[in-house]
Amino acid sequence: MATTPFSPETPTQTATTFADLGLPQSILSAVTQSGYTEPTTVQREAIPAVLADEDLLVSSQTGSGKTAAFALPLLARLANPRPDPRTRGARVLVLTPTRELAQQVEKAFRTYGSGLRRLKTVTLVGGMPFGPQRRDLAGYVDVIVATPGRLKDHLNQRTLTLDAVETLVLDEADRMLDMGFIDDIREIVATTPANRQTLLFSATLEGVVGQLARSITRNARRIEVARTPEAAPKIEERVHYFDNEAHKNRLLAHLLNDEALQQAVIFTATKRGAEALAGRLQDSGLRAAALHGDMSQRARSRVVEQLRRGAVQVLVATDVAARGLDIAGISHVINFDPPKQFEDYVHRIGRTGRAGREGVAVTFVHPNESRLIQGISRFVGRTLPEVTIAGLEPSIPRPAGGQRHSANGHGRNERRGPSKTRRTAAHAKSYAGQERGGWERSRTGSWDKPEGSHRPRRAWDAPAYDRWDDDAPRQRRTLSVKK
Repeated sequence: MATTPFSPETPTQTATTFADLGLPQSILSAVTQSGYTEPTTVQREAIPAVLADEDLLVSSQTGSGKTAAFALPLLARLANPRPDPRTRGARVLVLTPTRELAQQVEKAFRTYGSGLRRLKTVTLVGGMPFGPQRRDLAGYVDVIVATPGRLKDHLNQRTLTLDAVETLVLDEADRMLDMGFIDDIREIVATTPANRQTLLFSATLEGVVGQLARSITRNARRIEVARTPEAAPKIEERVHYFDNEAHKNRLLAHLLNDEALQQAVIFTATKRGAEALAGRLQDSGLRAAALHGDMSQRARSRVVEQLRRGAVQVLVATDVAARGLDIAGISHVINFDPPKQFEDYVHRIGRTGRAGREGVAVTFVHPNESRLIQGISRFVGRTLPEVTIAGLEPSIPRPAGGQRHSANGHGRNERRGPSKTRRTAAHAKSYAGQERGGWERSRTGSWDKPEGSHRPRRAWDAPAYDRWDDDAPRQRRTLSVKK
């Protein structure tokens, strides 16, 4: 697609207000009502380029305002009549990795587009019945925000077509590729018009993301917004080493009794781990709830709303909550299980320190995982300080070499499971139903993978459309927690 060059009158990144960016009054009024006065760096650079019908490759940090960077100019174009009045399909298609992010983006379109007449937005995500979504797609549709798996299901069932798409947006493209959606994305892109505008937003524009970007864009303008010290959230990071599970739980109890704690998000490696820990916290009298990919969309939305209203004080979640959860009251993030991907650490701790507030991010680490913390430190470019609590100091010394970890943060023997030649008591407990090399034993005897893992599920674990945790849930299991 040929790009339109900027004229001298075209707004540039020197714009100081949204009016300087060329947005119509109907959009400016909605932005003002939302409380925004000055555009961010990514908005100053991206909005004029989108209005000029350019393809974009944008790399910017979380919280930089990227949703408004593409939603505002696209809404300005939706204010104009359709090029072909006979078409009824969506003019804008936004793909996101998770349901929560899809709902957040769709809400942004409705908020900023409140001044437009007859704006119709539709969210297509897993975990929701097809019937209502099929009815939502009837008639004219302006914006579809979807997860790739559920959108493909609608395409396969011929409940929608993408012939009228004028702009395709890939939001958090790196995360979608990490979750294994690259084939789905390529198939979806192939069904859209060749002369569409393509906007790709990602934490990185290198590697597989860069290859995908080059294959689906034309003469794309590249925008990279570096993290600045002024924009960095005020998060106090700590690392607590623990000896065993009992010691780890005592550390957690100490943190949750901190008077400075307002609301906390505790991240676990697995869905069953999130359910079990949330149950124990509820039994101890805390207002706790679990959030993971096996929950229905209605249940997940209810938990997030309860957290937003303050009815839930402690959320125990898998990495499904690592992105798209924007609640200013979260004062603490606790990595009960350290992340296996270095980048997930950044997104996890980014749930605190929102809206200019200060936050605390704590990571529990066993001495054998010290190399993982070193890898995270190298990735974020700073040393994560080790902190001890009086009376709860670890007694097991950290090995000089630590456990070996590969570049992506996985332990060398992490997925091999317990040794068959040395069955310790911990191994026996593992085989009895707790965990086996990062995989969980379900009550039916199949192995359930931890959320965020890139290994494919077995065929009997989920329906065909349910490819990944963030796109549609499997049947939720009832768990019993031993006291």
